[in-house]
Amino acid sequence: MGTQYWWMLLGMALVTYLPRMIPLAFLDEKKLPPIVSGVLKNIPYAVLGALIFPAVLFVQDGNILFGVVGIIVAFAIALLGGGLMVVVLGTIGVLAVYSLFI
Repeated sequence: MGTQYWWMLLGMALVTYLPRMIPLAFLDEKKLPPIVSGVLKNIPYAVLGALIFPAVLFVQDGNILFGVVGIIVAFAIALLGGGLMVVVLGTIGVLAVYSLFI
């Protein structure tokens, strides 16, 4: 392996480490406003939804209704207060039963 490989690896490590380290080092003692804190807490859910939603609609070739039923069930269970595992397992269970009838 050449030195170019190691420089590239070091550069990639710095690019991924610095954005995580800088806020931790400089914002350690600062208190964020509640609105900013609330937005930051919801970003992972928004990103997850944006990544998963398009794929859910095409989960079964030629049957978009399968994905729509899954989304509706997942939202319903989540609105009823189910935790993450309850939502996932409940949706899988309903879609397993649904797939027997299509």
